[in-house]
Amino acid sequence: MNIFDVIGPVMIGPSSSHTAGAVRLGNVARSILGEPVLEASIGLHGSFAQTYQGHGSDLALVAGLLGWATDDARIPSSFDHAREAGLSVTFHKENLGELAHPNTVRFRLKGRQGGASVITGASIGGGRVLVTDVDDFPLEFTGDFATLLVMHHDRPGAITLVTGILSSQGINIAQMRVSRKQKGALALMVLETDQPVGDGTIRAISSLPQVEAVRRIQAM
Repeated sequence: MNIFDVIGPVMIGPSSSHTAGAVRLGNVARSILGEPVLEASIGLHGSFAQTYQGHGSDLALVAGLLGWATDDARIPSSFDHAREAGLSVTFHKENLGELAHPNTVRFRLKGRQGGASVITGASIGGGRVLVTDVDDFPLEFTGDFATLLVMHHDRPGAITLVTGILSSQGINIAQMRVSRKQKGALALMVLETDQPVGDGTIRAISSLPQVEAVRRIQAM
């Protein structure tokens, strides 16, 4: 933890947890979907559900879905910009259980190219976030590192092929997790890297026969 974890990031206020963290959650969700968002149904849990309008969390979440930064001066008018962009957003309260962080959000997103994804994450303080579930795959990543999400078939050698491509490009893996629903089915690989991953590397990984989809989240 450094001083910026204590005082929070450069941002439009009033709260690093309820505004800056919310912007970052929206940005991560947009990156995971992998295309501009057309429709968003946003479930708010705990403290977010009780205070989101007073703290501007709803405005901040929409700003993130539009791809804006935490200090973007347009955040207070994000609803207007969303309407202009053709982005439909609805909010509702959602009980995600006693184990969920009080500032947890569940995004149900549809994209302009027909993609869809369900992403759950929390704003954990100081503008920091933790993503805990993507399309029913439990996982954990913060967005503090450049991150790849690789949806792949659970086959021998699949992980080695992906990590081999990263190694050949001089990309070091800082952390890695793999989640699967059942043996031999689809699995989700989460790779946090010390270096950003370029378009050519993404294409190489996407071309592997075991890989179904790759999503890139830039370090925030």
